[in-house]
Amino acid sequence: LNAAARIKTVFEPQELLKVLLDVERRLGRKRKGEVRNAPRTVDLDLLLYEDLRMDAEGLCLPHPRMHERAFVLKPLAEIAPQAVHPVLKKTVAELLAKVLETN
Repeated sequence: LNAAARIKTVFEPQELLKVLLDVERRLGRKRKGEVRNAPRTVDLDLLLYEDLRMDAEGLCLPHPRMHERAFVLKPLAEIAPQAVHPVLKKTVAELLAKVLETN
């Protein structure tokens, strides 16, 4: 199941990521020993944070592979089709159309 949510928060991006990781942990996700890109109990990603660009330890914004993944872009396009990728300068709807045409 893939879904997207838009939230308002008082947390800065790295604080918000800590909250998301804690939710994952409480829902049973065990990151230690996990195989990369394998199915997971839960996976909460921070895709965009306004138009912020960040490359810090453990957090890159916008999410570095979101524009390549239809399973990310489809639910995001349902709630924010006109959101603009701050690096690529394309809307979520445009990114989704490109991914769908190449697959």
